Order: sequence, then structure tokens, then C-alpha cells
Amino acid sequence: MSRAPAGHGGGRYGPRLQPESAVPASLAERAAIASAGRVVVKIGSSSLTTAAGTIDDARIAQLTEVLVGRVRDGGQVVLVSSGAFAARGVQAGQILLTADDLMRRAHYRNAQRTLNRLLELGILPVVNENDTVATDEIRFGDNDRLAALVAHVIRAGALILLSDVDGLHDKDPRKPGARRIDRVNSQADLAGVTLGRARSGTGGMVTKVDAAMIATEAGIPTVVASADQAAAALAGERAGTYFTAHGRRPATRQLWLAHAAAARGRLMLDAGAVRAVVAGRASLLPAGIIAVEGEFDAGDPVDLCDAGGQVIARGLVNYDAAEVPALMGRDTRSLAAELGPEYEREVVHRDDLVVLARVE
Repeated sequence: MSRAPAGHGGGRYGPRLQPESAVPASLAERAAIASAGRVVVKIGSSSLTTAAGTIDDARIAQLTEVLVGRVRDGGQVVLVSSGAFAARGVQAGQILLTADDLMRRAHYRNAQRTLNRLLELGILPVVNENDTVATDEIRFGDNDRLAALVAHVIRAGALILLSDVDGLHDKDPRKPGARRIDRVNSQADLAGVTLGRARSGTGGMVTKVDAAMIATEAGIPTVVASADQAAAALAGERAGTYFTAHGRRPATRQLWLAHAAAARGRLMLDAGAVRAVVAGRASLLPAGIIAVEGEFDAGDPVDLCDAGGQVIARGLVNYDAAEVPALMGRDTRSLAAELGPEYEREVVHRDDLVVLARVE
């Protein structure tokens, strides 16, 4: 899946446009959001402030009432935001995560258990990125992507991304003639759509569409709507832009590798290794590596590239960068005989690898 880079001011996707009047979203599909037992709702700070930059108390109160009402009705809600709200009979609990927490197995399971337990206790978790410990290598980049990954972790039934615009438009909604797109079935429906920023923040429509594609790839329907449409979006009404879910839920580690991990280096592969990794879904062995770039440690994410430099996969490497040159082009049996049994292992195991491109 090709992706626009997070934080980019504009971008284009694939071949077809479906404006609001052309393809109305199925009411039955939208109704599934209303009945979803677990929902992740993300809202940015720009949607909770006025045009003058002051706190919009009325908007916060409105959103709080919507979320608390969902919980009171028996639903479970996770809010992804930069801060917590005063509870109205519903207790809130702040959860700070880094992307590393969704990669390391022990960290991921702890985060999952914590979120599940809070929800079971009727607590409304407020999730944000842990900026105090996150580095560039383990940073989500924006809360839209964080919300999509959290939705996957807790197996949410829906994801609601709230903004300061009422959904995805075929062009800048401030321009005359801009039309809201009611439904997106796949990336191919976004041809000719120019994606711009919301009013402020690191996100904008690029990151919201990006997050919606991550969630729908994991089987989670997503709605992008304005903050004042929160109640309508959660009720399954025709608000914002509906992104249709598809596909089976991938392993969380694979989802993290594909969409959140920042590669620390590159391994260049020969044609045989490319075929084995892409078509055969095989592990990467030392024999197929022809070059190494970057500085990385064992356990870091690295890009796997063909001889021309195209990224074909990403995975967690089992060796430091300094070790790889001595292994290149050699089979694991001879390496084990010369260097010891610990060298009879894959450079990247197939369970820690996600394919990113098709190779003919």
C-alpha cells in the first residue's frame, strides 16, 4: 500500500473519486458503528480551541457528554487526545504510549491488558503519545496514527477521527465547489483528491486518511468528521466520510512495522532473496544480502530493498549493522561451523517481517 508521508501538506492517491452525491454510504454499515461495543475516538487540540486559540469550553463539554453518554449506555470508549476531561460520573485514566510499546511483545501485552482492564472497569482511557521518553525512532508521528493502532490493539469495532472539517473533500473545503466525499471503499477511490491540512496541528487530512487506511486494513470501519458531529458519527448517522473496513486483522507487530516503525537502516537483496521474501514469504538469510546501509542494533526495524533500492519489506533485524558485512552471501550452516551455533539463524525472521511492495 503506497502512503503519503505523515505531516505532508498535500498529496494524491489512486484512481476514482466518489463525491457525496454519487455513492451514499450504506446505512447498515453505519449502524454497525452505533452498535459497536468498543470505539476509539481521536480529537486534536485544534478542534477544542477557538479561532483565537483559547480553550473552547462549550466544545469540550459537548464532546465529554457524548463520550460519557456512550459509556453510560454500556459502551466502551477510548479517547486519543492531548489531555483529559473532567469526568461526569465516569472515571478517566490517562495512558501514555510510545510506538515501541506496540512492537515489544511484553510491552504490547501490558498495554493491551491495561486498556482492556480499564474498559472492563467502566473507565474511559485517555491515550496520548509519551513525549517524555519517545525518540524519533519510536515516535508515532501524530495522534491519528496512534488512534488507528490503539483501535487495532483493543479490537475496537469502530474508529472516529474528529477534526475541524466535516470530512474528506475532493479539494480544499475552503475553495468554491468543494464536495464532501461520503464514502471511501479503497485507496483507489481517492484519485484526484488533494489532501490538505486542518486548521492547525501536526496532522491534517493527509494523516487522517492515512490512519483510516491503517484501521480499515485491520478490519475497523472509520469515520472522519468534524468535532461537532461526534454524536452523529457515533450514532451511525450520515456524518463525515465513511471508510469501509476490509481484510483480516494482521498481527499487531506487522501493522506497527508497516505503518509506525522508522527504519534504522537498509539491507539490499539479490533477486533470489527478493523472490523468497515477497513471493515465498520466507525469512531473510545472509546468503541473499548484497549490501548494508545505516547504523542499527539487533532488534531494530530495517528496510529490505531490491538491488535498485526499492523497499520491498520491513523487518526486525537479528544482527547489528557492524556484523552484517561478514555474513553477506554466506549460508547459515557454514557460518555456524565457523563462528558458533548462534550464527545459524535468520537475519530477519519471517514472523518479524512485513512485505510492503509487489515484485513481478
